[in-house]
Amino acid sequence: MSRLLFLYQMDLPHRAVAVYTYLYDRANKNGECWPSVNKIAGDIKLSPATVRRAIKDLKKSGLLEIQQRFREKGGKSSLLFQISK
Repeated sequence: MSRLLFLYQMDLPHRAVAVYTYLYDRANKNGECWPSVNKIAGDIKLSPATVRRAIKDLKKSGLLEIQQRFREKGGKSSLLFQISK
């Protein structure tokens, strides 16, 4: 967990720390993962709205980049999360 020590030294809400830790734990070697907001919310026992606010916090702090993914027929798919640190 010492790799995430910087996270606890930042002025982030607890919700953002919880979501970042969740995404960090599930990211591949390139720092990418794509769980749905509902999956994140269910796994860490937060509401989807709280997870969305946490994602905004992380994006604003520069710790997370987000890219919308699309299905072959053009419909939206889950978001691609890129961990920045």
